Amino acid sequence: MVEIMTIIIQCIYLMLPAYLANMMPIFVKKINFLNYPVDFNKKLNKKPILGSHKTWRGFFFGTIAGIIIAYIQSLLSGIEFFQSISILDYSSWLIIGFLLGFGALLGDSVKSFFKRRLNIKPGKRFIPWDQLDYTIGSLGLLSIFFIPSWQIIITCLILNFILHILATKIGYYTGIRKEKW
Repeated sequence: MVEIMTIIIQCIYLMLPAYLANMMPIFVKKINFLNYPVDFNKKLNKKPILGSHKTWRGFFFGTIAGIIIAYIQSLLSGIEFFQSISILDYSSWLIIGFLLGFGALLGDSVKSFFKRRLNIKPGKRFIPWDQLDYTIGSLGLLSIFFIPSWQIIITCLILNFILHILATKIGYYTGIRKEKW
């Protein structure tokens, strides 16, 4: 039981840059800076490539947030507790933050691409991909630099599936999100 809890804590700590990057577009949606669709409103087979809700602003602020969190993790890396829960060497915090932050947003965008192909509107359910897109994207991009163990990957997928549902519900009931799902 202790080993399972340790892996869960390690996964949460590992994914912190991705978590914040994934949430950042919601928090900065009223900022006009870089408020342009990533797909430049282009269409593929008469359907939006990604949609107007995937903006350069979200990518910019999300990636910066991931980098900032990884930097904070590097500052904490000298403390014994954080050393015990870390599976990465945060001396490369810039690379780690970029890969996890940008990867989370890239994974979300890939999912949006497929949702548009399937005529699923933004904010509508696409289970399990709504809950796993940022995890797959961030761990996929991180694998350029570091490949986590299969235990970490599986735990992140299960944990983030549950955490995403909880965060979405909390966001809806606190008025941060418009969609209940």
